[in-house]
Amino acid sequence: MIGLLVIAIAVTLAALIQGAIGVGFALIVAPIAAVIWPALLPSAILILMLPLNAFVAWRERSHFDLRSVSWITAGRFAGTFVGFWILVAVTTSMLNLVVGVTTILAALATKLAPKFTPSPSAYVGAGLITGVTETATGIGGPPLALVYQHHPAPTLRSTIALCFLLGEIFSLAVLAMKGRLGLAECGAGLALMVPLVLGLAVSGWVHRRLSAERLRDALLIFAVVSGAVLIVQSAAPYF
Repeated sequence: MIGLLVIAIAVTLAALIQGAIGVGFALIVAPIAAVIWPALLPSAILILMLPLNAFVAWRERSHFDLRSVSWITAGRFAGTFVGFWILVAVTTSMLNLVVGVTTILAALATKLAPKFTPSPSAYVGAGLITGVTETATGIGGPPLALVYQHHPAPTLRSTIALCFLLGEIFSLAVLAMKGRLGLAECGAGLALMVPLVLGLAVSGWVHRRLSAERLRDALLIFAVVSGAVLIVQSAAPYF
C-alpha cells in the first residue's frame, strides 16, 4: 500500500508537470515504478499517457505543428520495433539500468542542447529515438523536447502531446500483439487514473501562472537524481 501511494503521488505530480510544460510524465514515473512496481513498465505507463496527451493536445489544438508531426511519426514507427526487441532481449535488472541511464542522458541532453532550428531529418531522428526508448522503458519525451525546446510553449505542449498520442497507440498495439499487454497492465493503468486526473486538473492552473523554465529545471534535477538511484539499485546485485 505504501508503494502504491508513492506511485500515485508520483503520477499526480508527473501529470501536473507534463500538463504544464509538455514533457516529464515518464521521466518522473518510470524510475520510481522500476523500483516499486516494475510491472508498470512500459505498458501501464503508456496506458496512463493516452488520456494525458489527448487532454493536452485537445486543450491547445490550435497550436499544432502538423508538418513536423508527420516526420516524427514516421521515425517513431520504425523505432517502436527496435524498442520492443530491447524490452524482450534484456533482463529486468538490465532494463532498469537502461531506464536509469536513459533518464539521466535524456535530462542532460535536454538541458545542454544549444539553440537550433530543426530540419526534417532532426524530426525523424527524434521520432526514431522516441520510439525506441518509449516502447522499451516508457520514457520518450526528451528527444521531442530537444527539437521543440525553442518553439513557443503552446506549440511545444500541443505538438509533443499529439506525437506522443499517435506513437503510444502504435506502441501499445505492438505490445498487445506480442503478449506484453494484458489485464494486469490495463488494471494497473486504470487504478492510477484518479491521481492522473487530479494532476491534469491542476496543470491548467499551473501552466498559466508559473515559469515553464523553472518547472523544467526542477524536472531535470529530479530526473537525474532518480535515474542515479535506479542505476545504483540495478547494479547492486553485481557487487
